[in-house]
Order: sequence, then C-alpha cells, then structure tokens
Amino acid sequence: MKQTIMVVEDDKMIRDLVRIYLEKNNYDVVEARDGDEAKVVFHQYHPCLIILDLMLPKVSGEEFCIWVREQERNEVSIIMLSAKVQIDDKISGLKLGADDYMTKPFDPNELMAHVEAVLRRTGQFCQKVVHEGLCIKPRKGEVLLYDQHVKLTKYEFNLLYYLMQHANMVLSREQLVGQIYPNAEHTVMDRTIDAHIKKLREKIEDHPAKPQRIQTVRGMGYKFVTA
Repeated sequence: MKQTIMVVEDDKMIRDLVRIYLEKNNYDVVEARDGDEAKVVFHQYHPCLIILDLMLPKVSGEEFCIWVREQERNEVSIIMLSAKVQIDDKISGLKLGADDYMTKPFDPNELMAHVEAVLRRTGQFCQKVVHEGLCIKPRKGEVLLYDQHVKLTKYEFNLLYYLMQHANMVLSREQLVGQIYPNAEHTVMDRTIDAHIKKLREKIEDHPAKPQRIQTVRGMGYKFVTA
C-alpha cells in the first residue's frame, strides 16, 4: 500500500509541481491550500508525511506544525518548505517539530531525496490503513473514525484490518474465518463472521442498515469498498 503525503501550499503552481513528482515516485498525494483546510484533510487522510509551507493564509505553517504535533507526536513527519532562508528560521522550524527544512526555490529531485530520507528514519511509526476518515493502526491496536476512537474487540479489529488491507476484494466467510481464527480448536460457524460484521457496521457505518464501507456480496462474502 502506498504511503500518503500531504502537500500544504497556497501557491498552486508549487503544489502541482510537488504533487507530480510525488506521484511519479509512487506516493499517494492529498493537498491543502491553507492551514484551516489542512486540518480537515489531515483528519480525513492521516498522512505519513506533510510537506508544509510556512507562509500560509488563515493558519500559519508554524501554528499548523504545532497543532499536528499535538495530534500525533511521532506518527507523521513534517518537511518545512519555506521562502524563509535565515538560519534562525530553520532552527525555529526544527524546534517546532519539523523533521527537515528546505528553502525555496528548490529542486524537485532534491525534495524527493529529502522525502525518502525522512521516511527511512520515521516510516516505521506510520503503519496505518486509512480510507475516508477511518484509520486503523495495527501497531497501536487503535481505530479512529474522524479522529474519534472506536472500541473494537480483538476479533473485530483483526477482521476490519484484513478487510481494509484487501479493499475492493470479495472475501469469503471461509477466508475471513481462517484469518481471525487461525488456531481455532473448534469449528467456527459462518454466522460468527456475520455477527462480527454486524457489530463492525454498527460502529463504523453512518447507516448500518445501508452499509457503504463493508458491503455484502450475495452468495460470495464481504468486501471493504473504497471506490
């Protein structure tokens, strides 16, 4: 699964340039034009890395950096990309919580090298699967729905994680039983999976009776739908 990078930049030409290079290097890209929009995008996509301009309208890059560190201390990396070229500006940015700092104008290939270097150092903290506000963190055993913690049982958690890892694939009940009960000493009935699915829908669907995320494929099984 691709890592998601968020580009927060009010200059559309720069934003488009960075996006093109990131996509060429096999990253998923989400964008924001100002600090307020960035907060919304952050909650929806939970990026692994943020490329952050400092001179933003509404909420400054410095304020947004502080806000991100309050949300998730180490699970997201930040590269500041700024026209502020003084050494004091760089030191200030790093002290605020940035992992790296580059000045404008910049070479896109050099930026990609910085992205790769930062993710080599910090990528192990960003193990998550995200879709439209639903975020599962296997290392921490956490599930967030629009930044609200969702309490799941061990079996519900493993089932959701497997479904999200195989998004848009139809998975039979037998496959799901094998994944969440690999060492079962007794026969696990198909209806056990149905019961787990019902509970999951009650916790993560806006309208559990008309599920949009976990859908039933009649006669075949279930799939987690992202498109």
